[in-house]
Amino acid sequence: MRRQFFALSLMALLPLPAAAHHPMDGAMPETLWQGFASGIGHPVIGLDHLVFLLAAGVLAAALPRNQAFRAIAGFLAAGMAGLALHMAGIGLGMTEALVAASVLLAGLALLITKCVPAPALLLGFALAGLFHGHAFAEAVIGAEATPIIAYLAGLAVIQGGLMLGAMALARATSAQWLRPAMGAAASLAGLGFLVVALIA
Repeated sequence: MRRQFFALSLMALLPLPAAAHHPMDGAMPETLWQGFASGIGHPVIGLDHLVFLLAAGVLAAALPRNQAFRAIAGFLAAGMAGLALHMAGIGLGMTEALVAASVLLAGLALLITKCVPAPALLLGFALAGLFHGHAFAEAVIGAEATPIIAYLAGLAVIQGGLMLGAMALARATSAQWLRPAMGAAASLAGLGFLVVALIA
């Protein structure tokens, strides 16, 4: 199990952040189904987003259930706000680098502390959601309303599902290595993504 986890973690180090924007070969979603499929695909194909979601779920597992749900909901809501800002033409700076930094910080938080205080995690998740959502907007700028709404639904379903799934796994397992292993993987991946984003 550990070998499989570390193999997947090493794959996360591959410099592929641009893939996060092309789950449909770069085509703009034109139908409700294409919008939903694109929303489902973006956080999975984009390894920087995927690693963050898994690390965030493990981070949230250390909190009481209601506070963990609040933090995850805050991430999702802030993501929608970030997407709306981008579609309105409001930039947030070096978004890809900020997304990479969120992966690195999530990994370091897992390594450094046993439990991030709920207010700090809520704020961190909200800020991360803003930048992740802003990056996700690239796929639907110029699309019609129907695929955009479906895209938002797909994003919410897959991101919420991945974070809740990682949280449930972390709560269910008694393996002491899970948190530091996820922290190390996310820290290394985040550093790699950050370097690629800064030199791109």
